[in-house]
Amino acid sequence: KDTIIGRITFLLVRIKIKHMELAIIKRETFGSGQAMFHESESMGHLEIMDGTPVRGDLVPIRWFLTGLDLTPTIRDVHHRFSVRYFLNLVIVDEEDHTYYKQQEITLWRH
Repeated sequence: KDTIIGRITFLLVRIKIKHMELAIIKRETFGSGQAMFHESESMGHLEIMDGTPVRGDLVPIRWFLTGLDLTPTIRDVHHRFSVRYFLNLVIVDEEDHTYYKQQEITLWRH
């Protein structure tokens, strides 16, 4: 039942895009002060597009999360532990330059 739904609209296209993918990154933080550790793990990725879009193109996104092992977002338990999730958009152009956009998301259980 869990789904990420969205769309990407191309208003201006100045680069020739080879492909675009979306990934969910789980970032755990534990410890405090100088002993703070960060650990990141890719939970899954989805190829959204293959090829160059034109101005005005709309790419719909519907990603079903049932096959991924996700837990709820946990923020700063006693300032020592947190689990956060990020959507990471990766665009690769024809010259193999990579462009990133990252957005934090919040997951919860009912």
